[in-house]
Amino acid sequence: MLPADLVELMRSMGVFPAVLGTANKDGEVHMTFITWVYPISEKVLRFALSSGSKSAKNLQERATACLMFFSLGKALACYGDVRMVIERIEDIKFPVSVFEMQINRVEDNLFPGATVLGTIPFAHTGNLEKMVELDGLVIEAMKGQ
Repeated sequence: MLPADLVELMRSMGVFPAVLGTANKDGEVHMTFITWVYPISEKVLRFALSSGSKSAKNLQERATACLMFFSLGKALACYGDVRMVIERIEDIKFPVSVFEMQINRVEDNLFPGATVLGTIPFAHTGNLEKMVELDGLVIEAMKGQ
């Protein structure tokens, strides 16, 4: 289960930087940086990906993943089973899919004598107004269903 304080932090931030690990049917691992992640509960996460991305394709082949979260004093790897809940968010001009992960296991990956000082530093570049609008549409879709 995710710690309650991390769930609240993720919900309050809107976009939350994380690292997603997937594998294709041959077991080749792919890692990517994502920010569209929303905790439905301490045991269920939703995340959104460009529908044609390697990660999205991998999840169609092998419905398991690992999401790695960093926050103050935490480096957590969340492993779980994944299913697509929205094939394409209708209000977005390019294809974005929403996936849901049932968390099976959470590992604390901090080692003695070290800590994490906060979340992964992240900022939008380019047209901030359009990015905020896009993030809002994706977050609302992740909360729905």
